[in-house]
Amino acid sequence: MKEANVTEALLRDVQAWLERLEKGARALANVREPEVGCSAKEAIYREDKLVVYRYQPLEVVAQARVRTPVLICYALVNRPYMMDLQPDRSLVRGLLSRGVDVYLIDWGYPDGADRYLELEDYVLRYLDNCTRAVCEHSRTKALTLLGVCQGGTLSLCYAAARPQRVRNLITMVTPVDFRTPDNVLTKWSDAVDIDALVDTVGNIPGEMLNAMFLALMPYRLLSQKYVDIFERSVDREALETFMRMEKWIFDSPDQPAEMYRQFMKWFVKENRLVSGTLEIGGERIDLRRIDMPVFNIYAERDHLVPPSASRALRGLVTTRDYTEYAFAGGHVGIYVSAAAQREVPTRIAQWLAERDRRGTRRRAGGGRKS
Repeated sequence: MKEANVTEALLRDVQAWLERLEKGARALANVREPEVGCSAKEAIYREDKLVVYRYQPLEVVAQARVRTPVLICYALVNRPYMMDLQPDRSLVRGLLSRGVDVYLIDWGYPDGADRYLELEDYVLRYLDNCTRAVCEHSRTKALTLLGVCQGGTLSLCYAAARPQRVRNLITMVTPVDFRTPDNVLTKWSDAVDIDALVDTVGNIPGEMLNAMFLALMPYRLLSQKYVDIFERSVDREALETFMRMEKWIFDSPDQPAEMYRQFMKWFVKENRLVSGTLEIGGERIDLRRIDMPVFNIYAERDHLVPPSASRALRGLVTTRDYTEYAFAGGHVGIYVSAAAQREVPTRIAQWLAERDRRGTRRRAGGGRKS
């Protein structure tokens, strides 16, 4: 009798689970095509595939305006609308509401015409032109550069090469030391012949890189999340947020072949940024030239960029104004989680406002600008 009762209970559980899956599938089928990017913006600069946007200030801003504009340099691997996914999950909107003037680089979708773009093009040409455009548009001589993930690595290179153009530098989940023992991506790259890959494939398909990222946590990223969302199928807002996240995850631009070759060999395999041997376009990239205020933000549970890879920055720059902030979350949660909405924009805006005040005091006293 006991075995029969156990069997019946298991069958009931399985049937209930199947019913939840069916209900969740129906609910997902009724969710409309996700819209991403919620804040109004205008294009202020275009070059090749890239566009620089300026986000419109919000009508009601409680905090005093932060005078120095912020230019967000996102990674090339995914699309930058993760910064502005939806009204209640938007780093951009959080900064705007705290009086920050926000600009963002959208790198676009590279194609065959971009195969031979190099790091020199991205750091010394594109980033330089973007900063010039923002400074001209905002009528400032220097800006705050906020680099995200791979975009943070590019921002470090630019700040070291053109420190006079960067008043403040913010790095978010940015890999600096690519050879830390807990860096899974480095271990993956050690088994790959980058030259053979690029020479064979050309531009690296975004789908291939995305599959590799998902494989780092296969159960959580390929199975568990889909089961979990069915359990929340009655929550339409949760389903819509889920669909926006899915859209972003699988919206992966291809990587220009030569830029990818150089990035993987110079940064990931050879760790030149840390060793001080990196040259881009014939210029040595020395992180000791970074003497402007630096705010380094990393995520404690980041499976793509471990904290050790980001914290290495402290010992490589010469600035006396260096701040670290460890967010209790993961690589993506640092932008879209509820905790991130409360904490991250506030921390950034407060840090920027304090540097603005210091700059005002120095200018009033005839001192050197930061």
